[in-house]
Amino acid sequence: MTIQRKQTREVRIGKVRIGGANPVVVQSMTNTDTRDVEQTVEQIRQLQEAGCEIVRLAVLNEDAAWAIKPIRSQVSVPLVADIHFDHRLAVSALEAGVDALRINPGNIGTRAAVDRVVDAAKAHNAVIRIGVNSGSLETDLIDQYGGPTPEAMVESAFRHIRMLEDRNFGDIKVSLKSSSVSRCIEAYTLLSAKCDYPLHIGVTEAGTVLRGSIKSAVGLGVLLWQGIGDTLRVSLTSDPVAEMAVAWEILRSLGLRSRGPEIIACPTCGRCEIGLIALAEEVERRLEGETESFKVAVMGCVVNGPGEAREADLGIAGGRDKGIIFRKGEIVRTVKGGSNLLAAFMEELDTFLAHRRAERKDD
Repeated sequence: MTIQRKQTREVRIGKVRIGGANPVVVQSMTNTDTRDVEQTVEQIRQLQEAGCEIVRLAVLNEDAAWAIKPIRSQVSVPLVADIHFDHRLAVSALEAGVDALRINPGNIGTRAAVDRVVDAAKAHNAVIRIGVNSGSLETDLIDQYGGPTPEAMVESAFRHIRMLEDRNFGDIKVSLKSSSVSRCIEAYTLLSAKCDYPLHIGVTEAGTVLRGSIKSAVGLGVLLWQGIGDTLRVSLTSDPVAEMAVAWEILRSLGLRSRGPEIIACPTCGRCEIGLIALAEEVERRLEGETESFKVAVMGCVVNGPGEAREADLGIAGGRDKGIIFRKGEIVRTVKGGSNLLAAFMEELDTFLAHRRAERKDD
């Protein structure tokens, strides 16, 4: 079954088009002090190299807002300023060169303050992302709905959407985040049925790498399977660069996008008679940083191994004290002796990668 994505309005953040028929876009956020231009630029470059397509920056004061100008001059990825409570920071960030804002119009000041932010966003062709979070929901909505329920989150989103629509502003993106996977799924599902603005999806405060990856994969996977989501972030309590691998694997697993090689490997069982775990880990290390999409199979089972290895671009099927190496379905090498498998497969992997690079040059 092919996922039928909901067709939302198209907006543009810098050179990146979001919504409409465009692919799901991967985002993250720096955890540096934005005022430290050198450190922030370095992290943005690392994120971009790992596959990040939009980067958000925390703007806590005027110094951080104006640091965006030298940051903007050194990076090519679109930048989003995260603003709370002070509309002047939003205006300054736009003047410094950000491509979008992440705000809640209701918490940045008076009606005049909202007007000023909208006018500045229009002048700079910037998108405004309305970011609703269950942890900072309006008190009256919590009282009305009996807590930060999905319905309360959706009502908060529409409250902020109306503030912008009343000012004839439509370059809007919306997020509804919670640390609860089920609450996120229900809130986004409700909102998607009621509006056609592009949605930024994510499970916030998801946790450290293991737990955060699992919660994000479940929450984002369910939403993406329903066709919901135009941009996404995997939020991990870790170096934000670690978010990229998880985000791209989620998209790859659903057939939405791919980046870098797909590596499949046996979970191992009592039939495995080669050092499969070490072999799979070494293959993964060898392929770090590769951006081309291809499939590598590292199999140790005589039952399913040959079939899986044969279907990969490059694969090995291990048996008793030997392994058969396949390239695009053809046997290219049979290796005897378990201790020789790693070296042999690495040689074939290097040859395979060299051929791919040569083919790219010819193209």
